[in-house]
Amino acid sequence: MPLTSPGRRATSAMLLLLGTSLATPALPQGAKARRAAAAHAASTTPPVAPAPAELRDGQAEARLMAVYKLVAEGRGREALAQAESLARDYPNFQLAQLAVGDLLMSRTRPLRHLGDVAPEPDSARSIQAAAALAELRTESRQRVDAQRSRPPANAIPAQFLELSPRSRHAIAVDTSRSRLYLFENTAQGLRLVADYYASVGKLGIEKEVEGDQRTPLGVYFITSRLDPAKLKDFYGAGALPINYPNPLDQSRGKTGSGIWLHGTPPDQFSRAPLATDGCLVLANPDLERILRTVEPRSTPVVIARQLQWVQPHSVAADRKSFEAVLNAWRTAKTEGDMKRLLGFYAPDFQSYRKKPLEEWTQVLQAEARALKGRELQLKDKSYLRWTDSADTMVVTFGEVAEGARTGPVKRQYWTRRGQQWQIFFEGVIG
Repeated sequence: MPLTSPGRRATSAMLLLLGTSLATPALPQGAKARRAAAAHAASTTPPVAPAPAELRDGQAEARLMAVYKLVAEGRGREALAQAESLARDYPNFQLAQLAVGDLLMSRTRPLRHLGDVAPEPDSARSIQAAAALAELRTESRQRVDAQRSRPPANAIPAQFLELSPRSRHAIAVDTSRSRLYLFENTAQGLRLVADYYASVGKLGIEKEVEGDQRTPLGVYFITSRLDPAKLKDFYGAGALPINYPNPLDQSRGKTGSGIWLHGTPPDQFSRAPLATDGCLVLANPDLERILRTVEPRSTPVVIARQLQWVQPHSVAADRKSFEAVLNAWRTAKTEGDMKRLLGFYAPDFQSYRKKPLEEWTQVLQAEARALKGRELQLKDKSYLRWTDSADTMVVTFGEVAEGARTGPVKRQYWTRRGQQWQIFFEGVIG
């Protein structure tokens, strides 16, 4: 039976809601809130089948977008059939359940907004349910907005000036869009291979202190891959810690730890845009793709308020300009010119174990003597730029003396002070 006229008006109302401006409230995680949010759908949806053993990354969102597209085209019966199929395959996907309930209800009366549930008497439960529905609407908007505002073809985030071939993949997160982008580092440059909805801290971004429920902003690296068998169900398919606080964070007095990319509990497909204690959280099928793909230690993770997408050629001038500075540092070290070499180091320099410049000078002198006149070569260089109140360059390279096969892998943090770049952190990472 085709949709009635009120039903058509209802689906139009749903579409209008999906296109409205974005907001970012937080989603309660309690089971009662989840049940209340989808109560009207659950009462009319047939029993759902168990989730399939293998779920492809991004599939659930793509199917939800297809349902929304059918709604926009006025094809209500097809939209309902696809929404019901999606809810059966992903029974814990609240937005799928919500779409089913709305499409069924639209046959009998116009809907004012997505998740148009009859109001309950004022109570703690009704307040919680209303908050859960508001958060689902926000999640829906974020997902739709990310599909409407795709990155330009072949564009990359401006932070990626140069990426070593040893970094086979890279991740960038646009917190304003609740979106994580996965890149493959090819011989032709970075290639966007997938992107996913992702949740951040309950109180937003710019983490400062332990327990502030915010997600940090900056350039980080995946440090390890945690065994899901040893984790609580809360973390879902697994977890990838990042190196927060990094040396820039530490120089600014930031505290905290345990910032991970991780999944969701078995009864929850995704979380609200603002829902974590500071971690980045993805749906388990999406995280599984990340877990299978990225390499600890060499995979950078850029977390930005809003990504600036640029064409690769547009960063060439900045890359060459900084490379000239790095080569000048390399030449000074090759020649053992300590006065010129120390001119590249900031007075407030620190290394691992809080080693100040005075002690690091002894390390530099020993390394210069060990060269014995051989030229110092820098292999597999990466330059990642972070700009906020300061201009920072995170540099990674292999330091190899001429004629040697191997050498230490080092990471430096440079900051621009006036017209001069200076190193405020340096350490061996491999």
